[in-house]
Amino acid sequence: MKLYNTLTRKKEDFVPIDGHTAKIYTCGPTVYQFAQIGNMRTYIFMDLLRRVLKHNGFTLKHVMNITDVGHLVSDADEGEDKMEKSAREQKRSPLEIAAFYTEAFMRDIGRLNIESPEIIAKATDNIQEMIDFVKKLVEKGYGYETSDGIYFDISKFPGYGKLSRMNFDEQQAGARVEVNDEKRHPSDFALWKKAPKEHLQQWPSPWGMGYPGWHIECSAMGLKYLGEEFDIHTGGVDHIPIHHENEIAQSESLLGHPAARIWMHGEFLLVDGGKMSKSLGNCYTLDQLMERGYTPLEYRYFCLNAHYRSKLNFTFDAMDAAKKSLKKLVSAVHSHKGADGAVDQGILEGFRSEFFDAVNDDLNIPKALGTVWNMARYGIKSDAIYRLILEADRILALDLDKEPAEDEDIDLDAEIEAKIEARQAARKAKNFAEADRIRDELRQAGIILEDTPQGVKWRRA
Repeated sequence: MKLYNTLTRKKEDFVPIDGHTAKIYTCGPTVYQFAQIGNMRTYIFMDLLRRVLKHNGFTLKHVMNITDVGHLVSDADEGEDKMEKSAREQKRSPLEIAAFYTEAFMRDIGRLNIESPEIIAKATDNIQEMIDFVKKLVEKGYGYETSDGIYFDISKFPGYGKLSRMNFDEQQAGARVEVNDEKRHPSDFALWKKAPKEHLQQWPSPWGMGYPGWHIECSAMGLKYLGEEFDIHTGGVDHIPIHHENEIAQSESLLGHPAARIWMHGEFLLVDGGKMSKSLGNCYTLDQLMERGYTPLEYRYFCLNAHYRSKLNFTFDAMDAAKKSLKKLVSAVHSHKGADGAVDQGILEGFRSEFFDAVNDDLNIPKALGTVWNMARYGIKSDAIYRLILEADRILALDLDKEPAEDEDIDLDAEIEAKIEARQAARKAKNFAEADRIRDELRQAGIILEDTPQGVKWRRA
């Protein structure tokens, strides 16, 4: 099994430190709002990694954190705490905010057939471990105190920037981070923040009341639950230049050696070719996709069509295509169920090898999915092919064993299209009363029509 290591920029054979146990740390959600579908793409990648490792016979010890304090509105050290901001806006306590959005996140990953890691670690349950970590860094000379907190001195860590391969010595103050006259270098980052009296989340520490910096959380919890060295650290590519760079600096400075051997990162999900942004109104959640008539597994299928290290462009046209493709795949798979056609054992082994060779080559899921399509379309209908596809589906997790219902849906879609055509004919004939009647009839059935320059589009409410 080969995995791409962001740190070395190459694929490496996976050989776990501890025999047959794969120790993994995943950066989990900051639970101040609903996770958007871009976040979910990263956790689908995490799930695929888990499933392939388990197929290869490894026992998993996998930690995912829940950040319920310390993540400021910027990924660096500017602005207020995200939990604090959300609590103030929603007139709830940070504890209530965290509980609500943690439950929503766990529900969403369940809908997507994403397996939950063995250990879910909340930041607020591990404050003392973070304080101890910071104290040791200060004692070793890596941390220094300012009026607003304890900062890590990146000049003391020569390897700073090796993950992102950025030259921080040439970086000017204000280019990425807010100017702070007390910081020795503009990229020095907070290990611990001193809290004002009105701050809703604060704990006693050697430096007064305060709360942890975001980056220290993962270093401290990785050490606590996985030990001084573990196999794989996962997250999104947005974590590379700041969060994971800072994790490496903290952990290696304390331990004297790397904590994680392999760093793996899932690429961005684009929306209509651009960045997902609240200001653009395109930060969709899983619930919003479901409101538009898509199932969670249709979104999972959509994600499986691109390699985790490739950008993926989300559009509703692409989701429509994924919806239709998954229905066709399920139907094709079930055409083999119980069939008595004889397929040469060599052909079956060829399919099996092709699929598992692909997933073991740095999770090449698009190639593996293509192999499943080739099996499903195989001319001889055979229950042996059906069973082999279900074996592959232990990794894809698309529920390909469930009975297809596409015939009913296709008939319904055809009926809707016929009514839309009738409405268009009525409009051309200037029979607007009939056109309005058809539109109202469809609306009552939960079908929303949108008249666009490209024609009439429809969706389920």
